Amino acid sequence: MKELIKDIKPKTPALKFIQKYVLNKYFITIFLFLVWMVFFDSTSFLVINEMNGEINKYEKQLAYYKEEYQKNDAFYKKLMNNKSEKEKFARENYFMKKPNEEIFILVVDSTNITKTQ
Repeated sequence: MKELIKDIKPKTPALKFIQKYVLNKYFITIFLFLVWMVFFDSTSFLVINEMNGEINKYEKQLAYYKEEYQKNDAFYKKLMNNKSEKEKFARENYFMKKPNEEIFILVVDSTNITKTQ
């Protein structure tokens, strides 16, 4: 019987390390717990990383919309406080005109325009 136990015992340092630490029940338990927490749990690292990416995307959108709001608010205030700006805006965007006035709309054919380099 003692001869069989001698044959089972590891002869190399790597096998001794594996038998002593890797096959330890505490190591296996901790390893399985970490694998579960990283990959399978509802609050896993992968899910949290994906949610952080979405948060960053929405924060960028929020900054963009705040900037657009400030631009539009400034334009609105300028438009409401200045009668000539209001008239200019109405003429350019809605083709409004004064009585006894004609409007000519010029359309440029973009296929004939060549790029200059």
